[in-house]
Amino acid sequence: MAAPRRVIELAFTREDVAELRRLARSRTEPASRVERARMLLAYRETPSFYAVGRALGVTHQTVERCLRRAERLGVMEALDDSPRPGRERAIAEDARIFVVDLACRKPKDLGYAHELWTTRLLTRHIREHGPAAGHECLATLAQGTLCKILAAYEIKPHKVRYYLERRDPLFDEKMAEVLCVYREVELLKQSATARARETPAVAIISYDEKPGVQAIETTAPDLPPEPLHHNCVARDHEYVRHGTLSLLAGIDLVTGAVHASVEERHRSREFVAFLQKLDAAYPPSTAIKLILDNHSAHISKETKAWLATQPERRFTFVFTPKHGSWLNLVEGFFSKLARSALRHIRVASKQELKNRLRAAIDDINRDPIVHSWTYKLNEAA
Repeated sequence: MAAPRRVIELAFTREDVAELRRLARSRTEPASRVERARMLLAYRETPSFYAVGRALGVTHQTVERCLRRAERLGVMEALDDSPRPGRERAIAEDARIFVVDLACRKPKDLGYAHELWTTRLLTRHIREHGPAAGHECLATLAQGTLCKILAAYEIKPHKVRYYLERRDPLFDEKMAEVLCVYREVELLKQSATARARETPAVAIISYDEKPGVQAIETTAPDLPPEPLHHNCVARDHEYVRHGTLSLLAGIDLVTGAVHASVEERHRSREFVAFLQKLDAAYPPSTAIKLILDNHSAHISKETKAWLATQPERRFTFVFTPKHGSWLNLVEGFFSKLARSALRHIRVASKQELKNRLRAAIDDINRDPIVHSWTYKLNEAA
């Protein structure tokens, strides 16, 4: 029997075949694209309109039309429908630009009380002012049409996405200094095993405060989970506030040990007390280097006066740049603490909260975890 005649020659690249196979298996792509992808793959294996039609349950004319489109437009371009002529646009392009320009402005600048546009308000404003601007086609603009215009330009004037302005002109220099300290930590870790019995020459502490830890008490007892009734802890919505506490914590980046204190406030005197705790925790010959932010308590007169009484180079501060607290490794520790020990915590008093925070720190120090920084470490100066 003669071999089937190849009516249409198509060139399939490796990427085309991989994408066609993905589309042919897809359950979310439009049915027309899936069917055409299957036709093209089947024709690649068996170059016969009739054989492909029988295998896929379509007519050979449908297969031929798909293959002719692929020959004319390309394999991947043949998967989509050609644009229909349809009705001419009722809203001209310059009118659409007018709509987009208005959407990119704030309504308060146009005399409205709103901070952001709603589609209803923007539609009303365009209907009232569009014709006066020379766009008569906007006099009857529908709210749905406005949404389509905004979607075509990928504009969402009803939403806000926050960003952070860089306000520290020395951000890069300060970041490089912090990264250099993290590089020093890696070198200390490598030599820590060989010098396990020696007094460390330097201790590097990542320090910060976590203020506003709330002492909240429930007004009714929690209900434990019950099989086949409710699968989680049930808690009454009402609660009583007993105030807040501040957690002052520093992580030794070489050993993983956490030095912490729980205070009513986090002023200069509490920070100096924490430094005194560090001073007692390390031998006098060990230099203590702290990575911390430029909080007022860290650079106050009281703090500087106490530091002046200490031996030279006993304490060294490395400050993170402004709005650069993410560079401080202790922030990850606070995040983990908030998602574990502090998650949904309820206490009867501030003293209970203080005791439970201390218990959580003690539990961490039984098996300390050494925190490591890797992001952009090789770019440190």
